Amino acid sequence: MSAHNHGCCKPHNDGIFGERTELIFAVLSGVFLFTGFLLDNLSEVSFIYVVIPYLVSYGLGGYYTLKEAVEEISHGRFEIDFLMLVAAIGAALLDKWAEGALLLFLFSLGHALEHLAMEKATKSIESLTKLSPKVALRKEGEDYVEVSIQDLKVGDIIRIKPNSAVSADGVLINGRASINQAPITGESIPVDKEPVPDAGRKYEAETEIPSKHRVYAGTINGDSSIEVKVIKESHDSTLNRLITMVQEAQEKKSPTQLLTDKFEKYYVPAVLILIVFLNFAFLVVDETWQDSFYRSMAALVAASPCALAISTPSAVLSGIARAAKGGVLIKGGKPLEDLGTLRALAFDKTGTLTEGKPKLTDLILLNGLSNDDFLKKVIALESSSNHPLAKAVVRDGRNRMNNPNGLPEATNSEAVQGKGIQGKVNGDHIKIGNLELYDDNGGVPAEVKEKVKKLEREGKTVMLVQHNREFSGIIGLMDTPRKAAKSTLAKLKKIGIRKMIMLTGDNQEVANAVAAEIGITQAYGSLLPEEKVARIAQLKKEEHKIAMVGDGVNDAPAMANSTVGIAMGAAGSDVALETADIALMADKLEILPFAIALSRKAQQIVKQNLWISLGVVALLLPATIFGWANIGIAVVFHEGSTIVVVLNALRLLGFKDKYSNI
Repeated sequence: MSAHNHGCCKPHNDGIFGERTELIFAVLSGVFLFTGFLLDNLSEVSFIYVVIPYLVSYGLGGYYTLKEAVEEISHGRFEIDFLMLVAAIGAALLDKWAEGALLLFLFSLGHALEHLAMEKATKSIESLTKLSPKVALRKEGEDYVEVSIQDLKVGDIIRIKPNSAVSADGVLINGRASINQAPITGESIPVDKEPVPDAGRKYEAETEIPSKHRVYAGTINGDSSIEVKVIKESHDSTLNRLITMVQEAQEKKSPTQLLTDKFEKYYVPAVLILIVFLNFAFLVVDETWQDSFYRSMAALVAASPCALAISTPSAVLSGIARAAKGGVLIKGGKPLEDLGTLRALAFDKTGTLTEGKPKLTDLILLNGLSNDDFLKKVIALESSSNHPLAKAVVRDGRNRMNNPNGLPEATNSEAVQGKGIQGKVNGDHIKIGNLELYDDNGGVPAEVKEKVKKLEREGKTVMLVQHNREFSGIIGLMDTPRKAAKSTLAKLKKIGIRKMIMLTGDNQEVANAVAAEIGITQAYGSLLPEEKVARIAQLKKEEHKIAMVGDGVNDAPAMANSTVGIAMGAAGSDVALETADIALMADKLEILPFAIALSRKAQQIVKQNLWISLGVVALLLPATIFGWANIGIAVVFHEGSTIVVVLNALRLLGFKDKYSNI
């Protein structure tokens, strides 16, 4: 018999007064109890008139308790509501009407207040479901027709009015907007979006869509009207899957909760055996059977583990709700608890600690050409290539030019596999590539080669440029660290993460260069996905627990093998949402300290709740057994502790992390 299913977890939304019926019944029960008490003690009326208000109090206070008990008994379970009914009926049989009515009044009032408090946490989660609009304006010919979001198909074009919610996941094809993504990613500042250059383009994978073109269902449009092309049907939208996962997360129990369930399994039968024995105390102690029966009823109330049953679920629910508000999806009680116990984190490099795209970092001129003349020729030739490095040179090279207009055209452009590119620009023969490109043509002068090697030792990808027969410049590119990487790792160190490891497929020199720049403890380079898994297994042995932080695509196996898998930018990646135990919805590393701090706070509250709930039972049970406390006192403490643990758990909803201000 486990108490976690009992009435204190299930709000009653039916009844003649709607959602508040349970609370109103409890209050009326108290009114009739007080009336009966006054008639009993301050008037001379016949006892039959005293019993009537007590009976009404019993009926109102016991209505939901009886309902719950009948439901549980029909499933073969004897739970806390049943124990309370037994104690109340026992009190009535002993003519202790006031104490029985007090028990049911306080029990029902406690539950009603508890339900209101728990509803607050549940509503924080349910507010997600209200984010998505029910209808969309779909373009049909030249007109816009209002349709249900369930009717939207991939490829439909929809119009989003100013200051209204986006109806579907899609790409922006018309208009510019500043969109509030906080409901999905937790980002506090609206994000500027612009239309895709080619509205007809089909993307192989969602991750190919630049975030500046991408919009999510449930986010809020700014002041301008925009058109969006739907890329996901409503049931597949990021918001919909986020809601499903948060709801599933509530069901997943934490290790503490599993432990308390196991404890209750043995504890409740032990209590029932104790109650039976206490009924025969009159054989040992000089008292009547009625006194022994009363003592057993008081002990029954004292020993009921109601506060214990609700202490962990209430904290887990509040923690998950607060995390979702901050843009972190935590999939259940286990990762919520585990995250706070970690002292070691492993990070993927590309796209997690770094931007995930190469940037032009170095430009060294060798033969007296001006900056603009050199870059014009380089950009002209690289514009003919689709290689990511070529695109980076074109993008960043333009920004470094004083006058980026009037670029020449390249002719006879030819890619040299694995080495570089060559072609003609304004009649000059231009070559751009690594040292191997020049090996067949007499090689490279020693001083130029040394400059190239120096940049390579810094972890950069280096290209040497030849203008006709003369070396005119050196270009260095690198996947640069995220702006927030260094400060985030410093915060993590401050909150007690002692080991931060980087795992990457890039060569060791690149790994070392990035690690030194951002403050990583150890860097492991040239790793294949299976080698990352082996490294995680090794670290798990050394540290007992380890989290893997990645983008969820090539890091999936390593995440699955870590204690806690944490995915970055999960709003844009299905794989990240599926694989990870914890998903940072925005592509922001700086949310990580908040998630860890929240987990630690949740753990702290769970421990406090366990001490409160078990402490009250430990004090109250001996007090009732030895006759120092009656049913009234037992009920007050029993219900009081239950409300205290719920209110304590609700503090998580207002949690603020002092390091990250989330």
